Amino acid sequence: MTSYRVRPPGWPDALNVKAAVIADIHACEPLMSAARVRGIAELANRLEPDIIFLLGDFNAGHRFVTAPVYPEEWGEALSILAAPLGVYAILGNHDWWHGPLPGMRSDGGESVRKALRHAKIEVLENDAVRVAKNGDAFWVAGLGDQLAHQVSARRFQGIDDLAGTLAMVTDDSPILLLAHEPFVFRRVPKRVSLTLCGHTHGGQVNLPLITAAYVQSHFGTEHIYGHIVERGRHMIISAGLGTSITPVRFMRPPELVDVAIGGSAAMVTARAGTA
Repeated sequence: MTSYRVRPPGWPDALNVKAAVIADIHACEPLMSAARVRGIAELANRLEPDIIFLLGDFNAGHRFVTAPVYPEEWGEALSILAAPLGVYAILGNHDWWHGPLPGMRSDGGESVRKALRHAKIEVLENDAVRVAKNGDAFWVAGLGDQLAHQVSARRFQGIDDLAGTLAMVTDDSPILLLAHEPFVFRRVPKRVSLTLCGHTHGGQVNLPLITAAYVQSHFGTEHIYGHIVERGRHMIISAGLGTSITPVRFMRPPELVDVAIGGSAAMVTARAGTA
């Protein structure tokens, strides 16, 4: 688990929100079984968060598996997630590109949405909801996936609508933005207090210079992992839990992320074990 404490500019002094963030489950046998997903959900509940966010890529990301874990299975495992301000999810690129395993027919993420809703998890795709804690409100905005449709080997067309999503915010309360990929961060306005992302797996295999160069050349971003502050805007990228391309991690273990937003403490990062 990795913990962050952040106090973005403009965040109300009296509003303290604790969020558990689950990213990139990539459910499959044997490494991310339904039983392991249930254990991750139990760990998230033990953090006693105010709110829980799931940042997409529930489908497996590679073919080195012994069997699929179907949405009905991981959805049931996640159904125990509970937080007083709710549980919210977005979809990731693998949820759009294929079925439970790469090579299985895509249904445009519909089976993923159905599993999440059956688990009483609210799905946000270019949508925003107003949430309040002790009378202080904030918005949770969920962005549609930025790589939803693969046009060619290295060209994608997203369904993300940042302007339309933020237009749903109807007052001056702060905004938390959920975006599977961090690419959108360059366009996120200061009006958004904190952007939460996954997708990169924190590099997954971290080799000096090589990983950063690969991410930059393939995805056009230098943002890979952790708490990033840029021009007064804040983003946290989770290393996630599963793997894609190959079932290997090096120098970036899987993590459940615990984010405390607000309060007077300085920004800190702490790691305690793995998920």
